This record gives sequence, C-alpha cells and structure tokens, in this order.
Amino acid sequence: MRQWAILVGAIVLEVAATVSLRASIDNPWWAVLTVAGYAGAFVALSALLRMGAPIGVVYGIWAAAGVALTAVLGTVLFAEPFTLLVGIGIGIVVAGVVLVETGHGHVTEGKVRS
Repeated sequence: MRQWAILVGAIVLEVAATVSLRASIDNPWWAVLTVAGYAGAFVALSALLRMGAPIGVVYGIWAAAGVALTAVLGTVLFAEPFTLLVGIGIGIVVAGVVLVETGHGHVTEGKVRS
C-alpha cells in the first residue's frame, strides 16, 4: 500500500511540474515549481525502485498517468484541444501499461513468477 501512495505522489508531482512548465510561458516564476515537481517525482521514483518495485511497471504507470492527466488538465486549464485522436492515444497508452503489468509477472521471494 505504501508503494502505491509513493507512486501516486510521483504522478501528482510530475503532472504539477508539467502543467507548471506550460504556465511558465506566461509567468517565469512557475519554473520554480516545475523544477521542484520534477525533482520530487524522480526522488519518489527512486524510492520505489529501492523498495524493489519493478522499473517497467512503475515507469509505465507513472508515464501513462502523467500523459493522461496532463492532457486533461491542458484542456481544462489552457483550453488545449482534446480530440478523439487524443482520447484514443490515451487509451492506447493505458492499454500498453496494462499489458506490461500483466505480462511482467509477480516477484515472490526474489523470483519472477508469471
């Protein structure tokens, strides 16, 4: 359960950083939050890896959630278009993460089990 909380934190930090990066176009001070968010996200990801979480699964979930949430927030906050193709692309990314997760197997006592 703790690993999921850290992963959610990493996702929130990365999305906040990416949205702040877009906001820094209009106000350069947002760049401070951009740097802090990305740094925090990578610290959280490295903590997950030290805890033994599989990198393919962690990175896949982190990246897919980041892409999806950033696209939605870009639409809400910056009036960027959310087209059918964007929605299909997000669906494909999510499906890819599901395939990586299910195809990865589970680690039990240091051995990978499918």
